[in-house]
Amino acid sequence: MANFAKLDENNIVIEVNTVANAALDSNNEESSGIAFLTAWSNGYANWKQTSYNGNIRKNYAGIGYSYDEIRDAFIAPKPYESWILNEDTCTWQAPIQHPNDDKLYYWNEEGLNWVEVNND
Repeated sequence: MANFAKLDENNIVIEVNTVANAALDSNNEESSGIAFLTAWSNGYANWKQTSYNGNIRKNYAGIGYSYDEIRDAFIAPKPYESWILNEDTCTWQAPIQHPNDDKLYYWNEEGLNWVEVNND
C-alpha cells in the first residue's frame, strides 16, 4: 500500500488516498500510483506520494498541509506566528525550547512562552 496526497493549484493537500500494491509498479511506485490515481479521478494529475514514517517528503501529508517543491516536503500549517520552520525536518518549532520535564505545557503566543497546565 502507498499513500498519496491530492494537491490543489497552490500545492495545498486537499485529500490523502491509499493505493493498493496491485496497482503499483514495483520499480517506480510513485509514478505508477500517480497514473492510477489520475485515471481513477478522471484526469486529476496533481498527486504526491507520502509516507507515515517520513521516509518520503519528510512528513506525512495531512489535509491543509502544503507541499514545498524546493524542499520536496510536506509542511503542516504554521501553528503560531512566532514559530520558526526547522529546515531539516520541515516542522514548526517554538522560538524557545519546550521545557524538558514531566509537566504539561501549552504555548502562549502573546507572552511567547510555555505555560504549565494547572491540573487543580
